Amino acid sequence: MRLHRLTLTAFGPFGATQEVDFDALSSAGLFLLHGPTGAGKTSVLDAVCYALYGAVPGARQSPGATLRSDHAPAGLPTEVQLELTVGGRRLEVTRSPAQPRPKKRGDGFTLEKAQSRLRERDPEGDWQGLSKSHQEIGEELAQLIGMSRDQFCQVVLLPQGDFARFLRSDAEARGKLLGKLFDTRRFAAVEERLAELRRAAEARVKSGDEQILALAQRIAQAGGPAAAEAGPPADRPGEPGLAEAVLEWAAIARSAAREHLDIAHAVVAEAENRQLDARRALDAERELARLQQRYAETLRRAEALEERRPEHDCCQEQLERARKADRVAPALELREEAERDHRAASDALDRTRGLLPAELADAGAGQLAQMERRFRQELGGLEAARKAEARSARIDEERVRLNRDARADDEIVREADAWLDGWAATRADLRRRVETAQEAATRAEQLAAHLAPARLRLDAARRRDALATDVQDAREALAAVREQALAAHEFWLGLRERRLRGIAAELAAGLVEGEPCTVCGSTGHPAPASPGDGHVDRATEEKALDAHRSAEEARARAEQELGLVCERHLTAQAAAREEAASDDPAVAELRSLVDRLTGDHAEAHRLAAGTHAAREALAAAEREHDERVEQRQEARSRAAARTSQREALDREQAGLEDHITAARGESESVAAHADRLTRRVALLADAAEAVRAEQDTAQRRKEADDRLSDAAFKAGFDTPQAAAATLLGAAAQRDLQHRIDAWQAEAAAVADRRTEQDAREAAQRPAAQPAAAESAHATAEWLLREAASARAAARDRCAELDRLSAQAAEEVRRLGPVRLEYERVARLAGLTAGTSADNERKMRLEAYVLAARLEQVAAAATARLQRMSSGRYTLVHSDARTGGRRAGLGLHVVDAWTGSERDTSTLSGGETFFASLALALGLADVVTEEAGGVRLDTLFIDEGFGSLDDQTLDEVLDVLDSLRERDRSVGIVSHVADLRRRIPARLEVVKDRHGSTVHHRL
Repeated sequence: MRLHRLTLTAFGPFGATQEVDFDALSSAGLFLLHGPTGAGKTSVLDAVCYALYGAVPGARQSPGATLRSDHAPAGLPTEVQLELTVGGRRLEVTRSPAQPRPKKRGDGFTLEKAQSRLRERDPEGDWQGLSKSHQEIGEELAQLIGMSRDQFCQVVLLPQGDFARFLRSDAEARGKLLGKLFDTRRFAAVEERLAELRRAAEARVKSGDEQILALAQRIAQAGGPAAAEAGPPADRPGEPGLAEAVLEWAAIARSAAREHLDIAHAVVAEAENRQLDARRALDAERELARLQQRYAETLRRAEALEERRPEHDCCQEQLERARKADRVAPALELREEAERDHRAASDALDRTRGLLPAELADAGAGQLAQMERRFRQELGGLEAARKAEARSARIDEERVRLNRDARADDEIVREADAWLDGWAATRADLRRRVETAQEAATRAEQLAAHLAPARLRLDAARRRDALATDVQDAREALAAVREQALAAHEFWLGLRERRLRGIAAELAAGLVEGEPCTVCGSTGHPAPASPGDGHVDRATEEKALDAHRSAEEARARAEQELGLVCERHLTAQAAAREEAASDDPAVAELRSLVDRLTGDHAEAHRLAAGTHAAREALAAAEREHDERVEQRQEARSRAAARTSQREALDREQAGLEDHITAARGESESVAAHADRLTRRVALLADAAEAVRAEQDTAQRRKEADDRLSDAAFKAGFDTPQAAAATLLGAAAQRDLQHRIDAWQAEAAAVADRRTEQDAREAAQRPAAQPAAAESAHATAEWLLREAASARAAARDRCAELDRLSAQAAEEVRRLGPVRLEYERVARLAGLTAGTSADNERKMRLEAYVLAARLEQVAAAATARLQRMSSGRYTLVHSDARTGGRRAGLGLHVVDAWTGSERDTSTLSGGETFFASLALALGLADVVTEEAGGVRLDTLFIDEGFGSLDDQTLDEVLDVLDSLRERDRSVGIVSHVADLRRRIPARLEVVKDRHGSTVHHRL
């Protein structure tokens, strides 16, 4: 990789655009980048790193830092452009960070996104764009360079301070730096992966052991005292021997549990015998107590029966008298019924007599019936008078109806006369509406014939005006392409003339010694012409000819387009004119004409639309005229007929009135007189019936009294009242019979129980003690239940121990392969982590790989260190352990003067500088080889030369100068004044209050 040119704009301390020509600086092989402190020497290297990787070295990529120069004006954007050759390709990369820029509109700033651009120069010298994507450019450059940003900063931008610290640092710090440079993350990933596998396997083993211990805890809980006799194993999860200890302890617990079960069986058998004896004693005591209680109860019931004997005799006597009184009950009921009927008939008679006139208050049934017949005869004679009165009422209703119809017909006649008086004017107005609508329809057709052409002319005028602008544009475009075609033609003719003037040199370029010339045929070419300044070759001429032809084709297309536009414009112009007119009407004039015709046509069309309605209105009015004339004539005819009807009704009503007056008497009407007679007939009939009913009920009551007296005497009662007092209802008699039956049943039961022999014998024995027997039986049952419960618990304990022991054995068998896998993975993880006894040097896998790389770096650095130290020092790799730290990344220096080997931290300041320089150069060679052999043609060395004496400085510069043998260029970044004298090619960075600038000193 070789750098050619670097352009910085508003970057870091550089406020304006600065350009660094690495080709000019690299021509001497060794150049100096110097300047005062803070001028921006390191910023030049930062710009190179930013152009390649889009970021500055990590130490200067602090959060919140900006790459934009504070000295730059607001309108100048920050940009870095680097031109380099890598992998045989000439590339140009341009990057701009995210930065604020002034808004295009208004005040203030807006944030501009970061931008990147990559170009490549082709063999003809032209730049071709490759990409503008940050990701694509980064991937392309990283693939070509073959190094990450950290590797590039350590290999190309050699920071001597970092390598001096590398020499003095311990193995851990060296491992971190070498890990970044050689990308040994895959080996660290292997270590981590094995550690993860070991942790996972260990977790599985511990999980299995925890399950086994959990089963042991459950065995301890299930075994109870049997398991407590031998304590559970004290091993912890993950410890060897845990599974075997748990299985052995479970076997002991099972054996103890079986012994406890055998003992429980014997205890249960003894408890069952004791419970059976207690049960028999309890049954005997309970039977004795029952018989004694039964005999005592019999004595109590006999005493109570004797106490209730008088009550029993009284109930029996009362029941017998009630049964005798039952024979008098029908006569009593008959007497009461006759009394009720007589009382009701007397009340009805009193009410009826209160409605009769005073002279009839004491009349008998015969007199009342005779008066009823007389009134009925009078009522029958009023039937004809009632019919005459009804007909007279209907005649009055008919007269009212005739009067109502007369008023309605009079109203119809008046309305018809009023409407017919205005008929002539109405008919004339409707006929005018019809004529107006017909005229509007004719006018609408005429306006429609003028409106369509006017609209076409308006559209044509609009196209005409639009096409006029297109014509002007086409003419201007044609003029432009004509000028271009003329210029291209002149340019082509000029090139052609220049080529013809130098055609001899072009022909001479094709001459071959010994072959005949295509012009003269000679095989000798003593003085072939050579091209002069400004020579034009055939390709250039043909390119100009192609441009001339393209311009001519564009001119022809423009002329054709102009002709088409002009033709469309003339067509539209002709369409906008009237047939006989020669002037072009304006669009506004045609629009006004179209608007006026549109309005007139709409109005005429609106009026014409009412033609049908007007005709319908005229026809409807004529039909209404005929109907009203007919209605008036019919009303007059009906009035004449009503007059004759009214006269006939008057004559009929006069003949009916005399008969009605004679029939109604003093009443308001015949109907009212008939109504009064009807009420009198009904009242007399009710009174006669009430007299007869009262007489009948009195006779029946007398007969009932006689029968009741006879029945009471026969039943043995002195009077009917005595029989009624003794009479009881069926419910009362049943109650007495139930009480008598209950006493007799109780007497029979007591007599039976007195004959029981066992009860009498039990009564003669001492009192029974069932409570003591029950207590003894309860105690025996409790002991049996406890024994049975203990036996069931022992049986369940044995079954649970068998089940849990089987689970534990199965878990141990399942955990066997897991434990073997853990032991294998743990052995590999310990070996790669350096903690295994098999790893003698206690080196991690990554450290082992880095040790091999460090050995290569030490070998490459020794070749230059010996030249710088005049053959005194040699760098060697050491894998010995120091203190308690791990081995593998030690670095020692061998002093040829003393023959001793010591640590690099014991070197002096100057020795440390050239040792670190040699180490940096050796590391660059190894990393380059590791990255795929990409050649690094440009290197930078930063600071540290001030610590060297003159002789050592000369030797170091000789080593650096030797790098030019492989066409390398080395840039030294330093502010040491003596280097300006020793190195003629310099790039000076000058700082100023307006920003730093760079100057080439060649």
